[in-house]
Amino acid sequence: MPKVVDHDQRRVELVNATWRIIARHGIEGATLREIATEAGFANGALKPYFGTKDDLLTFAFGHVFSQTNLRIERGAAGLTGLAAVRAFCHEILPLDETRVSEARIVIPFWQKALTNAAKAQLHDESMLQWRLALLEHLAEARAAGEMHTALTDTDVVGHLLNVLLGAQITAALSPDEHAPEQLVAQLDGYLHLLSTGD
Repeated sequence: MPKVVDHDQRRVELVNATWRIIARHGIEGATLREIATEAGFANGALKPYFGTKDDLLTFAFGHVFSQTNLRIERGAAGLTGLAAVRAFCHEILPLDETRVSEARIVIPFWQKALTNAAKAQLHDESMLQWRLALLEHLAEARAAGEMHTALTDTDVVGHLLNVLLGAQITAALSPDEHAPEQLVAQLDGYLHLLSTGD
């Protein structure tokens, strides 16, 4: 009887292998041959799943985004307002090796998205989903009297996303200068300013 192949699981295994290769050799070193070897597959076995490295990178970005959203859902469960905002941000900030590895996937995807309309649209749709979720939490915070800032919620969300995405770059490039406790302290300082209006 032929072996049943779980194609979704195989794609995830390839994404995980891609993380490891990029962490060691950078995006240029992440050839399909290297990724196949890292995942324990024959080189030709990748073709049914990803015709090119760009296809794999796009899938990897979508997988990272989905995994991040699952963590956000778990981390913010039962929370509202600024507590939910804080939990949300913690799952994007590169606070451990998993989230730093995710940043290493996202950064080359951004580079490709600069000149690829489909990748740019995928990124825009992802960021819109995050903006809407953050706006909802900020509305809860205002309704509960937790926020005392003159900034609009739209400006606050813009600042938060700039910080979160920027942190992914700086943590990947210079991790020694952007320790997790520093990133958390910076986030908490900003949320404190929002709550006090100082």
